[in-house]
Amino acid sequence: MSDLDRMIEDSLREADGRSPQLDLEPGYFAQALSLFTGRTAWVHWTIMIAQALMFIAGAVCAVKFYQADAVMEALRWGLPSVVLLVFSAIFKSTLAPKMETNRLLMEIKRVELRIERMRAERD
Repeated sequence: MSDLDRMIEDSLREADGRSPQLDLEPGYFAQALSLFTGRTAWVHWTIMIAQALMFIAGAVCAVKFYQADAVMEALRWGLPSVVLLVFSAIFKSTLAPKMETNRLLMEIKRVELRIERMRAERD
C-alpha cells in the first residue's frame, strides 16, 4: 500500500466517524504544488520555467511597445509581446488537466477503498 493509499484510508477512517459528506480534497495550492513532485516533476518544472521566461520577455516587449514613437516600431514590439503573453498563458494552462487527473485518481482510490470496506463488512 502506498503512502497516498494510507493517507486516504486514515482520512476516510476519520471521516466515517464525523460526517459522510466531509470533503477530503486538498486545496488548490496543495494540488498545484503537488505537481512539482514525483516522476513527472521535471516536465512541470520545464513548463513553468518556459512559461516564466515567455512572460518576462512578453512584459519587456510590452514596455518597449508603449515606449515606441513610430507605428512600425510599435508593431515590432507589440506583436511579439502579444504572442509571448498568449503562449505564456497556454503553457500555464497545460498543468490544469494533470491536476484534474490527480483528483480523479484520488476519488477512484476512495471508491475502491469503500468497496473493499463494504466487502469486508459483508463477509
